[in-house]
Amino acid sequence: MRVFFASAEVSPLSKVGGLADVAGSLPKALVQKGHDVRIVTPSHGRGVPEGFKQVQTLELSAAGYKGKAVIWEGLLSGGVITYIVEEDGLFGSDKVIYGREDDLGRYLFFSKAALETCKAIGWQPDVIHCNDWHTAAIPFGLRNRAWSDPYYRSTASVITIHNLRYRGPDEMSDQLMQGIFYADLVSTVSKTYAREILTEEYGEGLKDLLRLREPDLYGIINGLDYDEFNPATDRALAANYSVSDAYKRAPNKLALQSKADLPQDPDIPLIGMVSRLTEQKGLDLMEQVLESKLQSSRFQLVVLGTGDERYHEFVLRLAASYPEQVAISLAFNAELAQLIYGGSDIFLMPSRYEPCGLGQLISMRYGAVPLVRATGGLADTVIDSSDDLNTGTGFVFTEYTGEALGWTIDRALSAYSNKDGWRELITRGMSMDFSWSASAAEYEALYQTAKDKKT
Repeated sequence: MRVFFASAEVSPLSKVGGLADVAGSLPKALVQKGHDVRIVTPSHGRGVPEGFKQVQTLELSAAGYKGKAVIWEGLLSGGVITYIVEEDGLFGSDKVIYGREDDLGRYLFFSKAALETCKAIGWQPDVIHCNDWHTAAIPFGLRNRAWSDPYYRSTASVITIHNLRYRGPDEMSDQLMQGIFYADLVSTVSKTYAREILTEEYGEGLKDLLRLREPDLYGIINGLDYDEFNPATDRALAANYSVSDAYKRAPNKLALQSKADLPQDPDIPLIGMVSRLTEQKGLDLMEQVLESKLQSSRFQLVVLGTGDERYHEFVLRLAASYPEQVAISLAFNAELAQLIYGGSDIFLMPSRYEPCGLGQLISMRYGAVPLVRATGGLADTVIDSSDDLNTGTGFVFTEYTGEALGWTIDRALSAYSNKDGWRELITRGMSMDFSWSASAAEYEALYQTAKDKKT
């Protein structure tokens, strides 16, 4: 199968969120299965990695902008052929991935460049896999080009919705809606989220369109790159370990407490959180319950992330009021994030909605027990523990209320005192397989279904 994977961000070339992780790891997993999968992504002014060579220069116009797209070809980890679209006026030295006033025009230009690159290099994909609004113009462009150019008629399109809320920067031009309507197949990043977006609550105003496309709508959970997220080799950790010797993770807790300027106590439960600080991530629930829990319960909390100013003030106020229990880092710090995964006892994700979520997958991989709300990918991946801790992989609540979150925190803190049961809980979580192997097989089937629609 020949698949062209179009994404605005691709790790390690560029990264804002989970999309970059998916775009950097799913193609690699598919290449390992024997498919010819190639990535196309903008340069974002970050230069061209060593070993890439210029293969084409395309004169293009889109959204009133005329420019020269320089196409570079090279290999990423795992032998994935990758094309970088360089255009100084749109993806120049400012290195901005999202947030410019001309974002709509930039990504229309990139989408057109992606379509033209296939033909320019003489490589015809069976499927073009588009991701989120940034590449959502491709399915319509592909169909439109197919009317006059036979080259494009046998190529199918798939669009993956990573987060339905983000549909483009122009309220008069819903790019994602266009992609959902015109793509041959639509997927999203968990089975539960695929059902949720058909409802009024989660459909973001598009439930009727999504219900129209329901026969062509699939949910496939994201995987993890187990080479990148590996506690046995992760250099950001103070001590490496695996599921067979998970007790060796203990020095990471002390290292995290030290780095966070918290008292080094191996016995106190330590809750970690790596997240955008927004209402989507459950910060409004945390506002309702955390202060009373800090007053009544013995635990520490380490939070890493940035977001809304309201929640910055909230977490900073907590840290100031409880300096021996709470540490806050309002930043993006990849090394500290890994230490939080490796050093926390409990990993907190009380999300209002979560299309997939990677934090809970990483936390289980690293032996931090997830505490999550049952929504989207969190519902699909975390199994609620029994009271005796003989079953399950984490702590799950359903109702989006402060009361439900508070009760679940109490349950987790109480369970922590059951040392034997807690070790078994860690072992079950670390033993779960969230590598790309299973999910990549589902994408293989998805691509075949899309291809069959063209024959």
